[in-house]
Amino acid sequence: MKKVFTLLALLTCFLGANAQGGKWEQVYTIDYSTHTGFPFYVMGYVPEFDNGYMTDFGATYRYATQEELDGDSDAKWKDGETSVGTVKTGGGTEYQKVTGANPYWHQYFIADGIPTTIDGKYKVVAKVKASAACSINVNMGWGWGSGQQAGTSVAIPEGSDFQEVEWQYEGIGGSSCNLVAQPGTVTETIEWLSVTVYEWKKEGSRPQVWLQDIENGDAEKSWADLGLADVKFDDMDNNYKICAWGKERMVNVNADGGWDPFPASIEAEEGNPSNHVFVVHGKPATTEGAAAAWDNQFWIQSKHAWKSGTKLKIKFRYKASKDVKVATQTHKQKPSDYLIWHFIGDIDFTTEWKTYEGTVTMADDMADGWSIAFQLNENDKEAIDFYFDDLSWEYLQLDEGYFVSGINTNTTKDYDDLDNAIEFEDGESADGTPCLVAVVGEKGNSATYVDQLMVSTTRGDDAAFKGATLKPVAKVKNDPDDWQEYAASGNAKLDLPGLGVWKIYLDTEYKSIAFEMLEGTMYEEPDPIDIVTNTSEIVVNALERQPTAAEQPADEAAGIPAGTGQPWDNQLFIKANRILKTGEETVIEFDYVANKDARTSTQSHALPGDYRSGGVGDVNFTTEEQHFKADFVVPSHEKEDIQTMVFNLAEIKDACDYTIKNVRWYLKYDEEGKTLENLINATGQENFSYKVGAGSIVPADPTGISSVVNDKKAAAVTYNLAGQRVSKDYKGIVIKNGAKYIAK
Repeated sequence: MKKVFTLLALLTCFLGANAQGGKWEQVYTIDYSTHTGFPFYVMGYVPEFDNGYMTDFGATYRYATQEELDGDSDAKWKDGETSVGTVKTGGGTEYQKVTGANPYWHQYFIADGIPTTIDGKYKVVAKVKASAACSINVNMGWGWGSGQQAGTSVAIPEGSDFQEVEWQYEGIGGSSCNLVAQPGTVTETIEWLSVTVYEWKKEGSRPQVWLQDIENGDAEKSWADLGLADVKFDDMDNNYKICAWGKERMVNVNADGGWDPFPASIEAEEGNPSNHVFVVHGKPATTEGAAAAWDNQFWIQSKHAWKSGTKLKIKFRYKASKDVKVATQTHKQKPSDYLIWHFIGDIDFTTEWKTYEGTVTMADDMADGWSIAFQLNENDKEAIDFYFDDLSWEYLQLDEGYFVSGINTNTTKDYDDLDNAIEFEDGESADGTPCLVAVVGEKGNSATYVDQLMVSTTRGDDAAFKGATLKPVAKVKNDPDDWQEYAASGNAKLDLPGLGVWKIYLDTEYKSIAFEMLEGTMYEEPDPIDIVTNTSEIVVNALERQPTAAEQPADEAAGIPAGTGQPWDNQLFIKANRILKTGEETVIEFDYVANKDARTSTQSHALPGDYRSGGVGDVNFTTEEQHFKADFVVPSHEKEDIQTMVFNLAEIKDACDYTIKNVRWYLKYDEEGKTLENLINATGQENFSYKVGAGSIVPADPTGISSVVNDKKAAAVTYNLAGQRVSKDYKGIVIKNGAKYIAK
């Protein structure tokens, strides 16, 4: 127990939250009949607009530019393929419509730039029809990294008339989302008329108050008038006082030969000398590679670092000396100190003034960001002048401190009254040392008992509360002397070992937390049992994948598109026998080997293919058999349905044969060889499945061999009936490419 604390006294509060209603509010809509070409980024498939609707002609076709077909990438001509026509996107790029080596796995955007909030709940209503009833996957994504998509299966009806189809998402983790339809190898024709997105808005929330966070956004006072003319971009005591920073190639050159940001130029507006604006006179971007995108930049700088879940209202006017699309990023306090690649999405500048106005919720990966950075040469390397005016950056006024809310997971999953979360107050620990204390639940009233908590540093908005939660590093215990360190963790839900009235102790100086049940019933733990080992040998013949975007960057001049390969193009899945609870400590073990050295990354999914969060780190296969053992603490996730450990077998580009065997997955226990529960079966292959290339997820072969070879780039491997790999000279019954043969 820590001996130094700073806060005193005690608070006992009662839990009395009533479920609150709400309503669906429209936040986005797109009518495809108003478009004459596909309006989004192309991911290898181009829905057509010849009939006035957005039409997916199915997996019978793929689309590629002539340069791609004539080049050496994976999009080049394949044996037996022909073009049956061309199609242009809304941006004017022409693609050949190719068939002959189908079915082709395909996906495409159906919406982009949807404004969302962290942990938000969304309903999508699409007017759609198909040539025959079919099911497709549709992902709602707020990024392209691990855990940045939520997926669901959508049934598309057959019919001559458009019908409304509705589906929902929860647990969204970003402030701007897209919808990606993934029909895969579905060959039916699917026609889309419109997509509308609604957000569930809770009723009864307290009134929202917005506060301005920047000054001089109208550019009517010079930096000299404000006494800020000499402030440097790396002056951490003063740089946040300047709301607009600029950078121009080879202007304000530093000692390293680069050039630093400076307070943006303030000039009289051309044709309107009574008004002043911020200006970046962009110079030709000549830095090599992607770095040229930020040869010239502009920043809208706030005065604070923002927590995950914070809502911001951003508004500004903008124009440029030519039409150009500009990307935005999140930066830290120092302009040019990169944090994450996204903020408010791409901005389309024109030669006429336009106004951007939007509400942004800071996502987890944006937390501690201070500014919007405009990458002025992301799409055009010419010298372009950019103009900004009337900068406004407002934030939602919230309570700051420490707050807790609890629920009984046996009766509800929703935290629907976070505006009334209990505030920690001065108190004492079990041994009388000062700390912060809160009590959740009322003695003598079992209706107020809880077995799960959320602890946050913010109150007043649900998304902000969930974005600023705290999580202990280990499983919660009923012991006021068991102090655990905690860390910031968005949307952290803390499972308690019993249902009752709980007292929470918080030491903010040492960032530690402890829990004590004051009344209620502890959940019983089962008796320890022996750890079991599944001795099946699972082999996945992973196929060579396409280059990734990093391996093959886009080169417009040479007509080379960015690579589309992903580390998850080949995967192995180990599925537990039940859904795992947040905070459960598990151990996973196995023996492993490959036919070449290969790094694989890991993830956790719900069911196989439904991504949720991180895994157990990298597994480095070699040609020598090794043993792997790692702890896996189940991360928090809104849907609370994590069940699968996933191995991404395409971190390397080459085809590779991966083998794992003697798999164990069990709850961690402090007695050697014992566990409270085995999470996979001791025999059989029901816990294992895999995916290779564009194929579907399939269960492991009943022989224990998952051997898939359907590409010339992947070498065939031969096994005997015992599942042992044998040479090409082996005589007898063998298994090759998943089929049995007699080798003579």
